Amino acid sequence: MGLTPRRCYWRPFQPPSLAKHIKALLKQLCGEPKLGSISKDGGSELLEALDKNFGYRKNFRAKYRLVQKLGIGYSGHVFSARGKKGELKDQPVAVKIISKSRLKFATHIEDLQLEVKILKSVSGHKHLLRFYDAFEDDKNVYIVMELCEGGDLSDRIYERGGSFTEEETKFIVKQMLSVVSFCHLQGIVHCDLKPENIMFTSGGDDAEVKLIDFGVSGIIKLDTGSGICELVKRSDPKFDDEPWPSVSPEAKDFVKRLLCKNEYKRMTAAEALGHPWLSDESQPVPLDFLIYKFVGIYLTSTPLRCAAQKALSKVLTEDELVYLRAQFRLLEPNQDGSVSLENFEMAVARYATDIMDDESWAPKILSMMGSLADRKMYFEEFCSAAIHIIHLEADEGWEQTVSTAFEHFEQEGNCVISYEEFCKELYISGPEALSSVSKIVSETLMASSI
Repeated sequence: MGLTPRRCYWRPFQPPSLAKHIKALLKQLCGEPKLGSISKDGGSELLEALDKNFGYRKNFRAKYRLVQKLGIGYSGHVFSARGKKGELKDQPVAVKIISKSRLKFATHIEDLQLEVKILKSVSGHKHLLRFYDAFEDDKNVYIVMELCEGGDLSDRIYERGGSFTEEETKFIVKQMLSVVSFCHLQGIVHCDLKPENIMFTSGGDDAEVKLIDFGVSGIIKLDTGSGICELVKRSDPKFDDEPWPSVSPEAKDFVKRLLCKNEYKRMTAAEALGHPWLSDESQPVPLDFLIYKFVGIYLTSTPLRCAAQKALSKVLTEDELVYLRAQFRLLEPNQDGSVSLENFEMAVARYATDIMDDESWAPKILSMMGSLADRKMYFEEFCSAAIHIIHLEADEGWEQTVSTAFEHFEQEGNCVISYEEFCKELYISGPEALSSVSKIVSETLMASSI
């Protein structure tokens, strides 16, 4: 059990790598000598030991009194405690205690440092545990956080015999999607979303929930059942057995789209919040980092690709347009209804935390939008730029969508897109228009054949 958020720092648009953790575990299992216990040339002089001084405060015992052990995790113990003095005097808190003796490799130390950094950065979100402070002494590291006294979701599921109404489920799912989309925007991936890591703030039925355990504990589990992952990869979700026959079609579609095996076709957390099953005008839509990625790619694409995306945008469904309108409003358009690079930069700044540094996705994607510094983008073009083509491809009506988009180009019923029609779509005119479009098409065809 852990009460701190699980760690995984996300690099731009790539899944997190477990390579360093696997290597560290293999070293441990194979009995490789530990750093700090290897002598040079058979002598007694030791190699440089791991530096386990984190620079945290040393006065934990003076500020907090441990009350009760709550659980044991892979990397440490979790206690309830009370403040002895200061702002948290007599207030209940949770303390995760990590023994320095368990930090046997450099990766363990890096993970713990990053965990504390992440906790400090995202602590302000209402559905994440509030981080108070980190301490250390010669033997342990102490991470002090908010205490949730309502138990976890797995306890609630057990107490209620696994029975929740759709409305009760929505209440929990909305809160989790809100915090997950916030983390993704910061470049953080949780990697261990499960009922045990969803805590209730109190025992009431209307208690809010908080996502916990971003720490290093549990990333690699030796007791994981074999064969389960392969079975999941091969199987499709079934909705024949109870309770699915009585579940609404919207809820089933929501689950199907979250379980899509192709991660590029799967809904993002922000998109999931805009799904019809969860649609709620009172629930603000979070900023979707993928929108930035798509707009950046669009602005650096060939005119032919841009024209194709414009055609596809003409056949977006009303639900898709509602979602894009919500994302466009988050950019706070100017009085004339346009946005520029500054709007994108300001939107990111409003939601950014300290974890979003120069190595995060934001600077790289915003640099791809450089052309917007000198021009405006209106909602119609935003739809063309932000369109999720892979999502459209996954839809059962993809062929009809492409056919309709093609008809947008094709004007004369001869099933051929003329250079003149491309000129019209690309807003290119003048004596050199046809030769320019011909060159664009030739270059695109040549690039696609390489």
